[in-house]
Amino acid sequence: MLLAAALALTACSGGAATNSTGKRGPITIWYSNNEQEVVWGKQMVAAWNAKHPSEQVKGQEIPAGKSSEEVIGAAITAGNAPCLIYNTAPSAVGQFEKQGGLVDLSAIKDGASYIEARSGDVAKQYQNTKGDYFQMPWKSNPVEIFYNKELFAKAGLDPENPQLSTYADFIATSKKLVESGVAPNAILPAPTSEFFQSQFDFYPLYAAETNGKQIVKDNKSTFASQAGYDVADFWATLYKDKLAGQEAYTGDAFADGKAAMAIVGPWAISVYKGVKWGSVPVPTKDGTPANKTWTFSDAKNIGLYSACKNQSTAWDVLKFSTSKAQDGKLLELTGQMPLRANLQNTYPDYFAKNPAYAAFGDQASRTVEVPPGPNTVEMLQVFRDAWTSAVIFGKGDVHKALDDAAAKIDKIAKQP
Repeated sequence: MLLAAALALTACSGGAATNSTGKRGPITIWYSNNEQEVVWGKQMVAAWNAKHPSEQVKGQEIPAGKSSEEVIGAAITAGNAPCLIYNTAPSAVGQFEKQGGLVDLSAIKDGASYIEARSGDVAKQYQNTKGDYFQMPWKSNPVEIFYNKELFAKAGLDPENPQLSTYADFIATSKKLVESGVAPNAILPAPTSEFFQSQFDFYPLYAAETNGKQIVKDNKSTFASQAGYDVADFWATLYKDKLAGQEAYTGDAFADGKAAMAIVGPWAISVYKGVKWGSVPVPTKDGTPANKTWTFSDAKNIGLYSACKNQSTAWDVLKFSTSKAQDGKLLELTGQMPLRANLQNTYPDYFAKNPAYAAFGDQASRTVEVPPGPNTVEMLQVFRDAWTSAVIFGKGDVHKALDDAAAKIDKIAKQP
């Protein structure tokens, strides 16, 4: 993987920095180039600057590159990273920490307490293996199943009460969809080998089946288990029975009617305005109530980078940008879920006015993140390689593939 290689090349042994400067003054921040997040970022910067004339913030979109992670890794190596980046992927945080590029937020007087007060129990998933925070949990896109109501109706299925909660029901529904000819695929997650793709097929269902278990915990894999086998067998059946395609689709399969279902986050609500869709939680083997189902978070977080000269200002800006007021703006402008405890109770008016987002607001309290550490990308790539071969393309025994991947990952997880 290009990302894994880039991160490995930029790694150094200097260790992670701490917030020791106590300096104040102007800072620069990067935010995503997503149109809605740019609008949020600009208004946040303007609101801060209006009240802090001597601590002005310059906000800009993250520079273009093959990936945000490669751009950030290169900036760390060059020593010119901005103070804050609002597009920090949890999978890359451990490597950025290893490079010495991130400030340990736990070393700030109110760092850990602020993070945990805002995010609640979910915050602990974003600690490193020593229990420190090198990222601020910021926002999530908890994934669910979107389904096309019109295609379901054409296939003779009830679009208001889809049978999708158990593996058996999901497979039976998928067969009716494909056999009826309404779409060539019941569902079409990307059948490609990038390390992050398992976060949109295996991982959400594994999180649901295990009530929120990470695939690696305490430097040991968890997925070579009955729950992992069951999830893998479910997906293997979808591929074997040609209910999910083995070839990548270059467009948007759900929008284009090439798939009757998709695994997506709340961002999809604004994207699929032209589709009459419904949403349900991801399935489990025997069915789980919606209000108890876990899923993958698809989060992006905030990093405070050690190249920053005015770290005290940066910390104050970070807190300002994750305040109740600014989290509310984020929700309104982007539809993404702030990683904030009691989200629905905090913004009842928003969810009352935007009922389509209510299920995602509830789901946001039950999300699972990628495992921490400097080798996260490498571990996820090992898993994806095994998954692609055995599950998607049916090469070899599925359970043995997971066992072999687990053995490799256990070794990688223990590496510094």
